[in-house]
Amino acid sequence: MAEKMPKRSEVEKSLTWDLTGIFRDEKSFKETFDKYISLGEGIERDYKGRLKTAQDINDCLDQLRELEMLGGWLENYSYLNAEADLTNMRAQEKLENISNRISAMESRLSFVEAEIMEAPEEELMEASKESPENLGYFRFIFRKKPYRLHPEAERVLSALSTTFEAPYRVYNMSKLADLSFDDFKAKGGLHPLSFASFEGEWEYEKDTELRREAFSAFSKELSKYRNTMATAYQAHVTREKTLSDLRGFESVFDSLLVDQEVSLDLYNRQIDTIMEHLAPHMRRYAKLLGRIHGIERMTFADLKVDVDPDFEPEISMEETRKYIFESLGIMGDDYLRMLQRAFDERWIDFVMNEGKSTGAFCSTPYGSHPFVLLSWTDKMRDVFTLAHELGHAGHFHLAHRNQSIFNSEPSLYFIEAPSTMNEMLLTNHLMKTTDDKRMKRWVLSSMVSKTYYHNFVTHLLEAHYQREVYRIIDAGGSVNAEVLDRLKRNTLEEFWGEEVEITAGAELTWMRQPHYYMGLYPYTYSAGLTISTEASQRILKEGETAIEDWRNVLMAGGTKNPVELARMAGVDITTEKPLLNTIAYIGRMIDEIEKLTDEMEKENQ
Repeated sequence: MAEKMPKRSEVEKSLTWDLTGIFRDEKSFKETFDKYISLGEGIERDYKGRLKTAQDINDCLDQLRELEMLGGWLENYSYLNAEADLTNMRAQEKLENISNRISAMESRLSFVEAEIMEAPEEELMEASKESPENLGYFRFIFRKKPYRLHPEAERVLSALSTTFEAPYRVYNMSKLADLSFDDFKAKGGLHPLSFASFEGEWEYEKDTELRREAFSAFSKELSKYRNTMATAYQAHVTREKTLSDLRGFESVFDSLLVDQEVSLDLYNRQIDTIMEHLAPHMRRYAKLLGRIHGIERMTFADLKVDVDPDFEPEISMEETRKYIFESLGIMGDDYLRMLQRAFDERWIDFVMNEGKSTGAFCSTPYGSHPFVLLSWTDKMRDVFTLAHELGHAGHFHLAHRNQSIFNSEPSLYFIEAPSTMNEMLLTNHLMKTTDDKRMKRWVLSSMVSKTYYHNFVTHLLEAHYQREVYRIIDAGGSVNAEVLDRLKRNTLEEFWGEEVEITAGAELTWMRQPHYYMGLYPYTYSAGLTISTEASQRILKEGETAIEDWRNVLMAGGTKNPVELARMAGVDITTEKPLLNTIAYIGRMIDEIEKLTDEMEKENQ
């Protein structure tokens, strides 16, 4: 049974992250802030109006790299404190203050980008050749130059950047600070409900009545905020469309994809191919769930119930360490040491508390170490979540050690590949270390219901719905709560067909994820998992050679585009073959789950 969430001040400190990895205390925070301001003012004083030669450009960028690192520390420290407890108004105020001050400095320094954009072409080419550490910045310049506005317009937009983030902040505060849930009635009793407990526990509840009543109560409360959240989202997508038009892009899609360094064809193919080819496999999986649990008519609220909920064991932190180290340690001694430090030095925030951000994420300030947030429920499925976030941690741990801050950030298209690779490695390890049919079925069903469902279903359906929203916006239209509900319902019905009843409340799932405020992010989960699935199959077949290739991919950071990074790992994403292979792989796993279920049922007769 779900319990009332404790306040942040009431949780066990050892299960929270230790942010002294960024700043020891408020004094060091203040000293860094002062240094940040001084360095920024110095850049403005020394270089404004002078960025015309390769030498001056690189000298300025060398200092800007340090400034961005310091700004990252300040912003991450404030952000992580705020995300741990969104009811902590002092932390929220500090984050807003720091964001405003950094935004103001970025506005003052917007001349750097403007002047470099206007510098003679030959000086830019020379500057890019002379400084490998600044190459990522020049790649950005060459990519953005055709869509650059007048320098004064860019300065104004930079000054308004914090204001532009207001829709996301409204969404987040509505969802995590204002939204509250009463206990719900089911099976003759009252049961506590929260956002975190619904997504962490009630969605997976094996009792059908409890699960469906929790879904109904959750959806009823969520619906009260649909107009506020829809208004915030409309403001966000309108801003994106306006900026796209101002900069001369053909569509808002082109505008949002330019930083991902992939084509519109790759984006559309990822969505359309999965909607067509994966849907039949997942409908078959839904039917199998209904058969196992005796559910005559599967509904949307039933889709996350486990194949074998009674089998999944609760797991201790010590057991978690063992699974993580044994499965991911094949990545090398350096990678293993990083994993050990993550536990020993409190890089991970495990606890559930009132006001804590839902879901899970990893943030890695350049020059510091990674920080992972999740809400631990003592279930084996949490090990997959942790492995996923440690995949992000390992990626940026290696990228930051081998690349400058300008060269370390890969395209959003690739960003989920290292995280989902770790889930694949965990699965491979678990399948190799057991002969037990029930355990094998649990591992395979966990991959289908968690890893692939999360990335190839949940987020892909978000992407399909998001594409419909942007098509309306791109055509000059607008959206409201009613339109968003309809678009989401249509997407769900198209994917699940007649096999799953899309009950009332399912259409509100557009309100649950923050990804819609992050550009065309949702589809990248499936894109990354496509790459990691293919690369993990190489690791199974080729061993150390494939592992070394993957480590080189991680160390490359943002020095190559997604097509080049995938090619380093032996995957050609310019064709549909890796995606079709991955979908076929999911189908084979469902085949095996059905086979194991049949065998186990016969043995129990």
